[in-house]
Amino acid sequence: MPYQYPALTPEQKKELSDIAHRIVAPGKGILAADESTGSIAKRLQSIGTENTEENRRFYRQLLLTADDRVNPCIGGVILFHETLYQKTDDGRPFPQVIKSKGGVVGIKVDKGVVPLAGTNGETTTQGLDGLSERCAQYKKDGADFAKWRCVLKIGEHTPSSLAIKENANVLARYASICQQNGIVPIVEPEILPDGDHDLKRCQYVTEKVLAAVYKALSDHHIYLEGTLLKPNMVTPGHACTQKFSNEEIAMATVTALRRTVPPAVPGITFLSGGQSEEEASINLNAINKCPLLKPWALTFSYGRALQASALKAWGGKKEKVHPKRPGRGCSQPVPLHL
Repeated sequence: MPYQYPALTPEQKKELSDIAHRIVAPGKGILAADESTGSIAKRLQSIGTENTEENRRFYRQLLLTADDRVNPCIGGVILFHETLYQKTDDGRPFPQVIKSKGGVVGIKVDKGVVPLAGTNGETTTQGLDGLSERCAQYKKDGADFAKWRCVLKIGEHTPSSLAIKENANVLARYASICQQNGIVPIVEPEILPDGDHDLKRCQYVTEKVLAAVYKALSDHHIYLEGTLLKPNMVTPGHACTQKFSNEEIAMATVTALRRTVPPAVPGITFLSGGQSEEEASINLNAINKCPLLKPWALTFSYGRALQASALKAWGGKKEKVHPKRPGRGCSQPVPLHL
């Protein structure tokens, strides 16, 4: 017979639950600004800007100090390690800026994907070594939630059972370590949109992956009320020739979630998965309008789909930013109906 060894005190559980609910409060979602140094290079390169530490700092400052119109829309911001310790021009640490605008500070804690031996090009995610110590330090430095991304691919013979189980187990170990340190884990099992699979195939795979994830979270005694899920929307592959409506995408997505995600989970924060700003917004709107019963908050955790217009408007030119209000010229209200 299983015996329950209490992993968390009632006080720890309440703190985790309160943090999770603050992030996904009505109308709010997450700004994912946790691009690695290599990933942000592509963004900066697209506007002809050099990938230096100062340019990265200035760009993140632009996002975090956008005018107060964005405050009701952003419940949390995910940062990269470097960004957590950077400051604005006037000396304010970035976490302080986020908290002053009512947001919760998050941190990316995984160390990237690595090949999973014995599979056809599949991966697992590294970073569990030393994670407890890092989480303890991040908590002291102002972070209250974390993100860990696992990646799965849809192919003729993928994702394999091994890849699904391995990534689910890694996500559960990460979640357990986070909760022990007072940090809400965002669980992100991303199924890539690459390929020619149709909507039905993506829904089937999404259901199998999420079922495995929540089985692993149960096995590892994760307190679900103190977690968030960051899944892909159920969409056809980029190379799929058949077109599907936003309503069909919404129905497939909500159906998959209803079959796998317990109602105890406070919120589901979708990744944009390479969708345009408009497409990601329209699909999220359709998901929230889907007539099926939805027991969780359904919102966004977008990177490119929130940043693209701001990046383009800035164009790497510091003179475009108001000297007293960095980012004023580039802030944009989030066009979502949640």
